[in-house]
Amino acid sequence: MARPVSAHHELRRDEILNVAAACFARQSYPATSMNDIAAACGTSKARLYHYYESKEAILSDLLDRYTQKLLAIIGQVEATAHRQALDERATLHELVRAFLREYETSATRHAALLGSAQFLGEEQREVILDRQRDVVSAVTRFLRRAYPERVNKHNETAVAMTLFGMINWTFTWLRPGGTLSYADFADEVIAMLDRGLSSPSSTPTPP
Repeated sequence: MARPVSAHHELRRDEILNVAAACFARQSYPATSMNDIAAACGTSKARLYHYYESKEAILSDLLDRYTQKLLAIIGQVEATAHRQALDERATLHELVRAFLREYETSATRHAALLGSAQFLGEEQREVILDRQRDVVSAVTRFLRRAYPERVNKHNETAVAMTLFGMINWTFTWLRPGGTLSYADFADEVIAMLDRGLSSPSSTPTPP
């Protein structure tokens, strides 16, 4: 019978993931070595191997946990919407806010998701890509329900990717404690969605 993993072991693994994500963001995944991660953690490479067998194992666990967190956020928003009887548009708005709250504290993890998943082995990469597709599919569904008069099967992918384009790269320019907060930016995104999608389009729907 396998020995259960202690809470301290899991806490230490999470700390290592935070440090590794910062290293990947600062100098790229290929340029980061196990020595670099160990030094940034204030430990030895031998000690680091006690928690992770390789740099790829660190990246795999990092992206596995982060993509599961994004899917959990979607589930939490849906539960909140049901509990508070939010309408579809308010539910979408809450999802935008929830994603940006997470991005504020997970900038380096999000950077790793967008820039380093390609370095995973094929099987694990497909797991991560499937979860990313699930996130996109869920957001598309939220958009279609929130703005049924504007979002349809002909344009839903473009609209969803426009939304992701607005929020996914905030780690490159939006800084916690800056003049524009993540919460304020969420309000700006929501306002742009409403201004752009609230009224019926004058462009005819393709046959």
